Amino acid sequence: MARGLNKVLLIGRLGQDPEMRYTPSGKPLTKFQMAVNRSWTTADGEKKAETEWFNVVAWGKLAEICNQYLNKGQLVYIDGRLHTRHWQDEEGGSHSTVEVIAQEMIMLGGRPEDGDADSGRDIPEEDYPF
Repeated sequence: MARGLNKVLLIGRLGQDPEMRYTPSGKPLTKFQMAVNRSWTTADGEKKAETEWFNVVAWGKLAEICNQYLNKGQLVYIDGRLHTRHWQDEEGGSHSTVEVIAQEMIMLGGRPEDGDADSGRDIPEEDYPF
């Protein structure tokens, strides 16, 4: 049987500060939304742009690092996989959402308003997940 591949690579900005919580068993979990911009020129020469939003989830040590060092507006690289989460609401209605489960995160620059492209320079090297 052939192996499958589920791989997502994103570069974009956080749309909000990360939110961290813990599972009932005590495992850290951090969630945030990420905006990825795309631009292109049509055959007629018209410039177009769109923004795609992704829900990102990090677990364990990576969750703690994302919560501690990431902020709204920060440019980041996320390497992960897609996961569809299903649940039922209190009325019995079925819902689902697609999330990116982060496996690696790299801070690429400062927040847009501070113009500092090297915002990660004060983070101890041993705290990086890679």
